[in-house]
Amino acid sequence: MKKSITLLLGLLLPLIGNAADYPERDITYQITFSPGGGSDIRARAQQPMLEEKLGVKMQIQYKPGGGGSLGWANMVKQKPDGYFMSGINIPHIILQPLARDNAGYETEQIEPVVLFQQIPFGLTVLADSPFQTLEDLVAYAKENPGAVTVGGSGSWDATHIAHLQFEKLAGIKMTYIPHKGGKPKQTALLGGHTMASWFGTSEWLPHGDKVRNLAVATQEPVETNPDLPTFKSKGYELYSSVYHGVGVPQGTPPEVIGKLQDTFVEIASSADVRAQKLKSGIIPIAMPAAEAKALINDRVGAWAPIVKEFAK
Repeated sequence: MKKSITLLLGLLLPLIGNAADYPERDITYQITFSPGGGSDIRARAQQPMLEEKLGVKMQIQYKPGGGGSLGWANMVKQKPDGYFMSGINIPHIILQPLARDNAGYETEQIEPVVLFQQIPFGLTVLADSPFQTLEDLVAYAKENPGAVTVGGSGSWDATHIAHLQFEKLAGIKMTYIPHKGGKPKQTALLGGHTMASWFGTSEWLPHGDKVRNLAVATQEPVETNPDLPTFKSKGYELYSSVYHGVGVPQGTPPEVIGKLQDTFVEIASSADVRAQKLKSGIIPIAMPAAEAKALINDRVGAWAPIVKEFAK
């Protein structure tokens, strides 16, 4: 018996030591979208701060395709030792496995390390729209089922799921128009091709007085637009945001996740980083691993029935 325990300890001690000494070599930071995009810009801004605090080099690697799914499928196959991490986006890592027969990965195969920013969504119209309030839009939609055209960034993304949820909550039917990303969605609204659109807080900012926001899908008013009503304040329990963060493969030691988490939280909590994000219409957060995992589990429970009803 003693011999078995000694053998087991001999196998475990190197693993414990490795976790305690982590990191000892360069870390790969995977970006699941193309170079030059928002994910890349965020990682490049974090890179020097991560290197300074962790004492190793961060090797940026790109794996674009499939709305991020190719990269996340690649990430879950990597050794869970903390030397390979990837940018993650919510709701992408939830909706893709729910809506597709084979996304290449399952949500639970990704261990969140941190969520460091939030971009809430709301309904936006042109400044000269007849819909002065959310109540105006709902009343018109009830009287004219399907007549209100609402733009979104794509199929089975944050804007699409928010649209379906809002229709059910308000008891209305509108026409969702998916676009290939945020820019085409904005162009369509500004050109009058859609009557409303699901805009993120960072998308409202550049258009100034050309657009009017009817409501935002957060629990509390957002820092970037404190006077904007929430859907909750109008009687609709609708919460929709894109969250950006970092994840590692399932099975990564808790001590390693904790070291990465604490480093990212420290960076995300700095006054300079927070001020820069707010200036861009982005809500700065510093959500640790346990809270991020709870958020993901909550969203899976909320979205799975809707995806099952509409996607397949």
